[in-house]
Amino acid sequence: MTVTAQMVKELRDSTGAGMMDAKKALVETEGNMEAAVDWLRTKGLAKAAKKADRVAAEGLVGVAVSGGRGVAVEINSETDFVGKNADFQAMVHNITKTAFRAHTVEELKNADLA
Repeated sequence: MTVTAQMVKELRDSTGAGMMDAKKALVETEGNMEAAVDWLRTKGLAKAAKKADRVAAEGLVGVAVSGGRGVAVEINSETDFVGKNADFQAMVHNITKTAFRAHTVEELKNADLA
């Protein structure tokens, strides 16, 4: 069966998969859209399993102290490049502020990030 660009587009739109992954899934499943979705799902689980073994040993620790109370928040990343990124640093800062404002774990679970 021939895989058309329209078929690839339809699979991409429904799954969010990349173009080459969508095409490969359709080729592997001989154009069967449902089987292609399952194929992508299986491939995604395999990728996730590979990533689960990777160590996130870099990152940042955010600390906030005031009025005899304090909080330390550790956010890990796989590389030091992420830890040096301004967006990552801002995220750690915001999470630390949010954690400091919460007085219980339940409050923290329900809190919106600042």
